[in-house]
Amino acid sequence: MKISLPDAKGILREHTLSGTPVEPVPVGTDPVRTVISAAHVVADPLADRDPSGSVPVDWEATMAFRRHLAGLGLGIAEAMDTAQRGMGLDWPASLELIERTGSELPRALVFNGCGTDQLDPSDARDLDDVRRAYFEQLEAVQRIGGRVIVMASRALARVANTPDDYIKVYRDVLDACDRPAILHWLGDMFDPSLAGYWGAEECERAMDTVHAIIRENARKVDGIKLSLLDSEREILMRRRLPAGVRMYTGDDFSYPELIAGDGEGFSHALLGIFDPLADIVGAALQRLETGDVRGFRAMLDPTVSLAKVIFRAPTRHYKTGVVFLAWLNGHQDHFVMLGGAQSMRPLPYFVECFRLADGNGLLRDPDLAVHRMKTLLALHGFG
Repeated sequence: MKISLPDAKGILREHTLSGTPVEPVPVGTDPVRTVISAAHVVADPLADRDPSGSVPVDWEATMAFRRHLAGLGLGIAEAMDTAQRGMGLDWPASLELIERTGSELPRALVFNGCGTDQLDPSDARDLDDVRRAYFEQLEAVQRIGGRVIVMASRALARVANTPDDYIKVYRDVLDACDRPAILHWLGDMFDPSLAGYWGAEECERAMDTVHAIIRENARKVDGIKLSLLDSEREILMRRRLPAGVRMYTGDDFSYPELIAGDGEGFSHALLGIFDPLADIVGAALQRLETGDVRGFRAMLDPTVSLAKVIFRAPTRHYKTGVVFLAWLNGHQDHFVMLGGAQSMRPLPYFVECFRLADGNGLLRDPDLAVHRMKTLLALHGFG
């Protein structure tokens, strides 16, 4: 099968599809790594875009994708940044999403984002405002029996003055958790407003603060998701974690080596890239379970080139690539995102995502993918 694709200069070149679609294999019931996908949401393209109203989500398509992930045995990180949390998805819609997932998938491993995004950072006066915002979301999630991921807070980044301010707030939030929570360190490449989080610009000093929080509250911490795109720092931090506290890699550039691990440990996974890679994760983990590290790496290493395109700078717009691939693969009927975020990347970005998804066997139905890619090309004047 062939399709003419424009290069960066707009010159059409013939591309012959070469990838064999991956046969999805579910993750086993007792996997060697806990693997969690941060799942995207599907916008309702027919809903009014009233800025003062609720967020227009296509709930059926959104939940269908979660059933797809759960059917493959992946855990779900709900209402996180991959779901455009704080970039189109507000707290009321996030809570409805959390409630729906908990109700429809009671047996799935689900952790839910708990943050402070109902509090405008400019309205935060002090640490107590931040605490109240965290507690409001925490109580809502725990009321329905949900487990939590303590998300980084833009409001806390604004009002905190010292590392001790972070230690105090996280101590109180974790004390209120009824089950061990996952902490999330989200780097400023994903959210520029989080620069200097943990009270320090230097990563090593920030890491000391995070370790202090984890050590003090170890019984309330399941693990930490590190989203810094820096494998060396992740390994360094992983080696310092107390026994029983997991490292969940959020490194969408180095996940194969970090999950495979080394002689001193390994990372579990909580990744946005495992949304488009869901079909391949189970088969890769099967190889790791048998001790076939080389086979595991042979399956996942080639996908890194795709991940690097999807998450290229400005990294915060990676959701556009995730939803684009969901559309190509028939998980939704349109390529419209909350807040019009489908416009955040140029055509060459989508062309490269298409090429690399094909090469990795990640186009589930090549005929459908080609048809939809041609539709996108026509919209950009390449009909």
